[in-house]
Amino acid sequence: MGNTFGHLFRITTFGESHGGGVGVVIDGCPPRLAITPEEIQAELDRRRPGQSKITTPRKESDRCEILSGVFQGQTLGTPIAIMVRNQDTRPQDYDDMVQKYRPSHADATYDAKYGIRNYQGGGRSSARETIGRVAAGAIAKKILHQVAGVEIVGYVQRIQDLEAVVDPATVTLEQVESNIVRCPDGAMADRMVALVEQIRDEGDSIGGVVECVARGVPKGLGSPVFDKLEADLAKGIMSLPASKGFEVGSGFGGTRLKGSEHNDEFYVDAQGEIRTRTNRSGGTQGGISNGENIIIRAAFKPTATIRKEQRTVTQGGEETLLAAKGRHDPCVLPRAVPMVEAMVALVLCDHLLRHHGQCQLF
Repeated sequence: MGNTFGHLFRITTFGESHGGGVGVVIDGCPPRLAITPEEIQAELDRRRPGQSKITTPRKESDRCEILSGVFQGQTLGTPIAIMVRNQDTRPQDYDDMVQKYRPSHADATYDAKYGIRNYQGGGRSSARETIGRVAAGAIAKKILHQVAGVEIVGYVQRIQDLEAVVDPATVTLEQVESNIVRCPDGAMADRMVALVEQIRDEGDSIGGVVECVARGVPKGLGSPVFDKLEADLAKGIMSLPASKGFEVGSGFGGTRLKGSEHNDEFYVDAQGEIRTRTNRSGGTQGGISNGENIIIRAAFKPTATIRKEQRTVTQGGEETLLAAKGRHDPCVLPRAVPMVEAMVALVLCDHLLRHHGQCQLF
């Protein structure tokens, strides 16, 4: 249970970090959408390990294989299966974790729930599971852009105390991809890289915040009460590994304002469209998109697996020490950017299809 996400645009991910491979089955993709493996691969390359000096040195090409649902470069409307095979596995790195629980990892909770766990790389709790999400997100992005002109751009907004100055309305993918930390503020990016390298050399890890903007989202996406757009965005973001917080619009900062300061006043623009003068709501009101930019932020904790020695216990409850081996990101933020974009795309695509099915008959 818990491996499927979405309603009309529905994905199911599968596989473990050190198993034969990982992937996704996508159900509900409309037919006749032109898609190539290269388009999916471009997104996977942004997520893959070993891409820079500040990410895990695990060497995986993460080459995607489309197993079904696409014929002669177009989707068939049938389930799309995408597979990525694991290559650079080192299960011996996890021999010390057969009995020892890694602090702040999923080891103890998986044992408590299932009575069995894959200790090699964390199994399903590994961020390697997100390969399927990013692959599906590439298709969702194309649907959103082709049908509604939606553009989704994520970027590192903060690492520890280093905070970038970025305008969500104008930030571009090219600016984000111009450096290895995926921060469009060039001067701050250099400081972020230096900080991550320092923390990595200490055998430790740090966290931060990814901000993501969706521009061109049509009005009317989302449903009242339990299927509010921001509620589904929150669920999608909080399902990502290492995520610990979600904000939309003004977020927690908005709690410091009065209503007269926080409210987004309406006006009619030159094209006769009803707009808001400000966007503290973050593109949704009453759980439904209002046509403004959707702006969300995702907080990621420091990577749980570190090389520093820590106190822990064994499965039998005996106290012990653990200095983890393996290859891990000292900071998940740079590789989390395409993951956040993917989850935003999956939610918006699902709601776009639901909206057309419910509200566009007459």
